[in-house]
Amino acid sequence: MVSTAKLRHLRGSAQKVRLVVDQIRGKNAAEAISILHYSPRRCGKDLEKLLKSAVANAQDKDPQLDVDELIVAKATVDGGPTMKRIQHRAMGRVFQILKRTCHVTIGLDLPARSGRS
Repeated sequence: MVSTAKLRHLRGSAQKVRLVVDQIRGKNAAEAISILHYSPRRCGKDLEKLLKSAVANAQDKDPQLDVDELIVAKATVDGGPTMKRIQHRAMGRVFQILKRTCHVTIGLDLPARSGRS
């Protein structure tokens, strides 16, 4: 990995965020940023910011690096803590509302290096 970036406690379920992350995995970094910019999903803007952070981390690590060659080699979404809230219902009942969060990790690499594990 040339660089990584992590986003923790993103509001939204891991299942919904994975739908967006699956679209950018293996793509060129510039192409992935444009996909996320025009994504209709709510998490698209947060993931775009995370990907730009990973690109900035790569530039900071090695200023001679050509940013246009970077690809999204690793992108994972793991479940985070769930906030539990209640909603009052009829006849004194209470329903539980689960506000889910997730952790996202994006790793960038060069095309020649991405084949190695």
